[in-house]
Amino acid sequence: MTISRVKLTDAGPEFSRLAYGLWRLAEWEMDTAAVRQRIQLCLEQGVTTFDHADIYGDYTCEIIFGKALQEDPSLRDQMELVTKCGIKLISPNRPDHRVKHYDTSTEHIIRSAENSLKNLHTDHIDLLLIHRPDPLMNADEVAAAFESLKKAGKVLHFGVSNFTTHQLRLLQSRLDFPLATNQVELSVMQFDVLHDGTVDYCQQMRIAPMAWSPYGGGDLFTSDSEKARRVRETLQEIGEATGGATPDQVALAWILAHPANIIPIIGTGKRNRLLSALQSEAVELSREDWFRIWSASTGTDIP
Repeated sequence: MTISRVKLTDAGPEFSRLAYGLWRLAEWEMDTAAVRQRIQLCLEQGVTTFDHADIYGDYTCEIIFGKALQEDPSLRDQMELVTKCGIKLISPNRPDHRVKHYDTSTEHIIRSAENSLKNLHTDHIDLLLIHRPDPLMNADEVAAAFESLKKAGKVLHFGVSNFTTHQLRLLQSRLDFPLATNQVELSVMQFDVLHDGTVDYCQQMRIAPMAWSPYGGGDLFTSDSEKARRVRETLQEIGEATGGATPDQVALAWILAHPANIIPIIGTGKRNRLLSALQSEAVELSREDWFRIWSASTGTDIP
């Protein structure tokens, strides 16, 4: 059974219920054939949405992924490509960068998008995101870049990542089309965005957020902190009581249960962990289960 699909906005795009994140692709030391096999595995399971950023892997992950698409162009029509721009890293691959900084100028956004198109060996990006809020962001310049890329057919949809409600509202005020998502940090270990209005605003605007680091950056399984142990034990108990689900599946099911249609981004390089994650949609949590996990993470009952 493959996973379901969800629209980010009423007008689209439509993404797989779980997305596959490529931020560590360069660390997995896969050759092009292995990358192609991983893509095919995802597609066979219904995972059609692949999440990138220009800076991932010190500006190399898009290139690695793109070589697989170049070898088998038929894969492109079966997937949705997401990428991000706006961060400039100090890197040997960008020798002109002297200071790590943000750049959301019209020129940089367009240049970054066109470079991603080249790296990924595609003629369009399904969703382009501004990677992080830029304190010097001129919303009119960002809007101009989005409109230019959209008119040229180079990018179909646009969104943001790590934006506050006010920052998202500001950018949206300059656009005649809806932003499609806000990609935010969210897990059973870190859910500030459920408190501060970020996810509430997405739900109000009927846009589906995307959740990066859905396992808490790995701390959920590796940390020896009291909080991590407490959450792991709770996930284990709930999993055993709901048909034998594993803690990682329950952690994802907790995100999937939210009415905002949040899309977790799975970034594992391990085949077995990926296949395990894909079973999370079948895990049904009761409202009491959901709040047990909340309380285990915060260490307190709800007010």
